Amino acid sequence: MNAVHSQHLTRRFGPFAAVDAVDLSIPAGSVCGLLGPNGAGKTTLIRLLLGLLAPSEGSAQVLGFDCVRDTEEIRRRTGYMSQRFSLYNDLDAQENLLFYGRVYGLRGKALDERVEELLTWSDLAADRRRLAGALGGARRQRLAFACAVLHRPPLLLLDEPTSGTDPFARRRFWEMIYDLAAEETTVLVTTHNMDEAEQCDRLAMLLDGRLVAEGTPAEIAAGGSLEEAFSRLARSQP
Repeated sequence: MNAVHSQHLTRRFGPFAAVDAVDLSIPAGSVCGLLGPNGAGKTTLIRLLLGLLAPSEGSAQVLGFDCVRDTEEIRRRTGYMSQRFSLYNDLDAQENLLFYGRVYGLRGKALDERVEELLTWSDLAADRRRLAGALGGARRQRLAFACAVLHRPPLLLLDEPTSGTDPFARRRFWEMIYDLAAEETTVLVTTHNMDEAEQCDRLAMLLDGRLVAEGTPAEIAAGGSLEEAFSRLARSQP
């Protein structure tokens, strides 16, 4: 079963195709890396899947729902962490979690217990009363991640979640991703970091809006390195 399936998915801005005829399938319960340089179309593809942008051509199904007709159903069932996730800087870590929990429809004891669980899981229990604006970059990203999974979504979309973090913070973030994968959450994570790409179950590689490779890291690397494979693919494009 696929959590995401797109057919000829295209988004144009004037004559420019930011996403160009992408056919993509992501098996449920997998961690899929969406790999490509800046400007490859990764963020636009995620926004199409969430129904935040309408496709110019083609279609996509997310968790069995159409990304044009069923946008509200998709958003209820997905978690999304953008490159600039909107934390409220004048609320502390716990208050941010409580706020987003209420947005997702959680209330009372269930919300309080979920917030406590996530503060512990994200190593933020000691920072619960610190304002989000006073948290360091890695802690802010962990808080944003916790906010995105409050409602236990079966699909999580992460747009370059480790950008600008140090190796220790990056490693902790990937531990959190695999905690979710162990609970059968499907994760789509964008990156241009080859080390991160190697940790994914599957990869989809974008160049200039086009899907140029899809498969396991080993299948794409084909005996070499992912970096070499990506360089070969880039050179082969018109």
